[in-house]
Amino acid sequence: MAVEQIPTEAGAGGDRKTALSASLRHRILTMQIAPGSVLDEIALSEEFGLSRPPVREAMRQLAGEGFIELEANRPARVTSMSYQSLRDFFLVAPLIYAATTRLAAEVATKADIANLKEIQASFRESVDGDDVDGRVFYNDQFHLRIGEVARNPYLLPSLRRLLIDHARIGKIFYRPASAQMQDNLEEACRQHDDIIDAIAGHDADRAEALVRAHLDLSRRNMAMYAAPEGMPVAIGV
Repeated sequence: MAVEQIPTEAGAGGDRKTALSASLRHRILTMQIAPGSVLDEIALSEEFGLSRPPVREAMRQLAGEGFIELEANRPARVTSMSYQSLRDFFLVAPLIYAATTRLAAEVATKADIANLKEIQASFRESVDGDDVDGRVFYNDQFHLRIGEVARNPYLLPSLRRLLIDHARIGKIFYRPASAQMQDNLEEACRQHDDIIDAIAGHDADRAEALVRAHLDLSRRNMAMYAAPEGMPVAIGV
């Protein structure tokens, strides 16, 4: 599977509806469109050179994937995020990530490993190049590809939904940041490399342990963002 590229132009010489869907996924994952935002159907039609029916069809597809919320007689909105959704994510994510990573380790082919390494190279490049959107996008692609390698039709839809919020959580703290955050990003890169190595070696136990540690790193990053050290304030003279 070729690595999906971040869309930069709306349907230039290609399938415009596919370009619309890919662009909306990318904008939502990287929080270029904020959670809960209304999607302007007319503006999207004009941007991508489409009539309203294919735009609505694309939105229905994205709603089925969990990117968009559709309600009768209301405009489409980007799926919202809240404290409860963050709590639900960190509660359930270890189960899904562990299961898909274990299965991937059992069935991965040489071609699968080569593709994971290709995605990982792009993730590392985005970390080294201080490309925040690239970090979010290629981290998402890395874990999605592991889910696809697992080849389990029951787990993949759950993983896809988790990855939407994983990407958006990541965008909160994957930004030009402190030395500590850069150290954490380097650790995440090393963990990706180790996960690939475990999957290539068909070591399911090691792969599971590594992906659980990887999620723990995300939890620590989120905690560091939500509860930073207090600003020192001098009282008195």
